[in-house]
Amino acid sequence: MSNIAGVIKSIRDIFRKDPGLSGWAKDRSKIINSHIMKTIILTIACIFSLTQIFGQAEKAKLKITHLTGDFYIYTTYNTYQESQVPANGMYLVTDNGVVMFDTPWDTTQFQPLLDSIKFRHNKIVVMSMATHWHSDKTAGLEYYRQQGIKTYTTILTDEFSKKNNHKRAEFLMKNDTVFNIGQYAFETYYPGEGHTADNIVIWFEKEKILYGGCLIKGVDDKNLGNLSDANVTEYTSTLKNVQKKCRKPKFIIIAHSDWKNTNSLKHSLMMAKELRKKNQH
Repeated sequence: MSNIAGVIKSIRDIFRKDPGLSGWAKDRSKIINSHIMKTIILTIACIFSLTQIFGQAEKAKLKITHLTGDFYIYTTYNTYQESQVPANGMYLVTDNGVVMFDTPWDTTQFQPLLDSIKFRHNKIVVMSMATHWHSDKTAGLEYYRQQGIKTYTTILTDEFSKKNNHKRAEFLMKNDTVFNIGQYAFETYYPGEGHTADNIVIWFEKEKILYGGCLIKGVDDKNLGNLSDANVTEYTSTLKNVQKKCRKPKFIIIAHSDWKNTNSLKHSLMMAKELRKKNQH
């Protein structure tokens, strides 16, 4: 509104500075009168309002980015410590349907994500898998189960979800599991405790894609994030296990930061080592 007031003031100044214009405006027989002035003001107000509306619309609640081949990153947002935080998930388009890794953090985006996938690829989601029990990963499990989508977590994740009253999956994995869906194969891998006691990663051996979830942090992150359920002592060895298992990844997808830099795993390991040293003193 301050911008609108500024424009109105500028219009008034023009009339004040030019006596001819001022006299013209005061003459009721002329075109510009108080009614026209009101119209100008209302028009300006309308333009600024529309600008604000379209500016807000640009801040989409759901963002989908092509990764490589049939792999896509989807991003939703939620509030954490009074800040808007992105949450990255991934989906894979196969001949037998779409596989979703983790669910949207924003509960209003469960169906919009399904609709976007259907519109883009003319395929339905057939499987959804969460990589640990926190709500930024599991929030949509129950909804997707109700839509006929097969939902998966590990048994350990299910135990934590039940204990903390979080959404739970229909199918449970007891051990590391290899899935073959359409023309693609991937493996779930439990490297040990880190961000949580149950965190797993997803490894695509052929494509060299590592889906690290919240276990791995971005290269610009200054710390390991939320450690309320973390195992600070084991975090380092857990990340080393990921390095041994998932060699030379071409892509490392992480939950809450930029996933385009593959040095994220090394950077996370460095932070884990520093954190362990601090806690030993």
